[in-house]
Amino acid sequence: MYDPTRPLVVQSDHSLLLEADHPEFEAARDFLSRFAELLASPEHVHTYRITRLSLWNAAESGAKAQDILAGLTQFSKFPVPENVLYEIQDTMQRYGRLVLTRDGQGRLVLSADEAELLREVRGHDRVAALLGDPIDARTCSVPEGSRGALKQQLLRIGWPVRDLAGHAHGAPLPLALRDATVSGKPLALRPYQERAVDAYWAAGRAEGGSGVVVLPCGAGKTLVGIAAMAKAQASTLILCTSTLAVRQWIAEILDKTTLSPEDVGEYTGSRKQLRPVTVATYHIASHQKGHLSLFSAQDWGLIVYDEVHLLPAPVFRLTADIQARRRLGLTATLLREDNHEGDVFSLIGPKKFDAPWKELEGQGWIATAHCTEVRVAMSETTRERYAAAEEREQFRIAAENPAKLAAVQELVAQHLAQGDRILVIGRFLSQLHDLSQALSAPLLTGETPQGERERLFSDFRSGALSLLVVSNVANFSLDLPEASVAIEVSGTFGSRQEEAQRLGRLLRPKADGRAAHFYALVTGGSQEQQFAALRQRFLTEQGYRYRIAAFSQAHSDAVVDLGAERRRRAGAEGGSGNA
Repeated sequence: MYDPTRPLVVQSDHSLLLEADHPEFEAARDFLSRFAELLASPEHVHTYRITRLSLWNAAESGAKAQDILAGLTQFSKFPVPENVLYEIQDTMQRYGRLVLTRDGQGRLVLSADEAELLREVRGHDRVAALLGDPIDARTCSVPEGSRGALKQQLLRIGWPVRDLAGHAHGAPLPLALRDATVSGKPLALRPYQERAVDAYWAAGRAEGGSGVVVLPCGAGKTLVGIAAMAKAQASTLILCTSTLAVRQWIAEILDKTTLSPEDVGEYTGSRKQLRPVTVATYHIASHQKGHLSLFSAQDWGLIVYDEVHLLPAPVFRLTADIQARRRLGLTATLLREDNHEGDVFSLIGPKKFDAPWKELEGQGWIATAHCTEVRVAMSETTRERYAAAEEREQFRIAAENPAKLAAVQELVAQHLAQGDRILVIGRFLSQLHDLSQALSAPLLTGETPQGERERLFSDFRSGALSLLVVSNVANFSLDLPEASVAIEVSGTFGSRQEEAQRLGRLLRPKADGRAAHFYALVTGGSQEQQFAALRQRFLTEQGYRYRIAAFSQAHSDAVVDLGAERRRRAGAEGGSGNA
């Protein structure tokens, strides 16, 4: 029966429409986030989609089909379509019907719960080519080298396999977490970090040792990785996005474990140190020449993939060959702009733990963040250029709108006066050079020498520098916990991943308890405004709301007034809530 008091509409194409202004919005949003993907989040109605992968990740996390169906029925205005009810049940019951294990002789085998199912999957040529001889009606052998590729192919035909074949222990490496860091600060895992490690490790059972932990930037993913190393007690390979990230990992390992500098090596373009714990870049791991491969260079007991959502295709191929090694993926979001989430699921493992951003914010583990989309008008000259340009060029014209400079100057002046440390982030180097010059602020790009980068970071952390203009190098593995304001002047089309990473630069709790402010400058009435709505989807799913502010040079006090209103409201609410 139709019930207009409920917030949700479930449609037969597996899309879900959720009223954002409804009193039950937050409860329904939190429920949907367990098994559905957010597609769009305009002001009044948010659109979700149920996918096979989202349901299989939910199944791995312990969700039951009957609980999902009951929740949809509870929140839906209309009866849930029969095809949706059936397909949720059918999809979720597929997970775990195929299992990779080892038989009494230690052979890798694929087992099905029914003989008919094994016959069905063997009927697919690409699957059959990866299987060995039948053992009985429900079991067949699997060549060791086919383990990863088989999981990929089975997922693609709709039969995700549960891998319980176990992992090699690797070369022993005794280590422990310190009780205090080298500087003397007490060290202990936070409760959610302990839960993440326990979910991944699974008490050393076969179902543990492969999978992904999802935590917001600033929530301590590196420490979760280090704690997993302490569980494994084995030689470890850690893969990162950049040399800067490699060195940050090494510093954290030496600060927080009993390992010595001789135990930990950097494997990058400038250094080739193969140690019991080796930290390397994805680039160097996937472009090695000759016979040596980092993946086979040592008897690794654990491989950690930092920022696993950025895993490049060559590393996927290498990972398919080392499925006997324990694998841990760390990320703030499982979203991939190349739609290879299924390969992460197959080759690294399913999602083992996911902590909602707003939940950690409410507990004080990450900073309260206020998000504002500042819409900037185009001058008549810019609008004429925009109208005459081809579609792809229109995006760049809007992104580099010269009128954004005045908005940036207003925001920078406002927040410098409040003692904030500010990152101005963008995609286009010409725009960033102009901003750097106009703001008299240093510019950091991919071409900045490593020594100069580290000097700028040091000055920013110490407070000697309060304003830094940065390119896309700031998207990942940039450890500047003192940053409390980010002004995004341009981005990569509709990249949800990038938006989440940029906000993540601000989420480390501040020593004085101040909130973080994230501003996305968008040219109103342009392609950029449409892409901005796409970029914001993931953060909206996490519970963040963007306030919309208009700005023009003729009314430049608009943004300042919004800041005053935000401070007034924060004071009235005790500093909590969203912008």
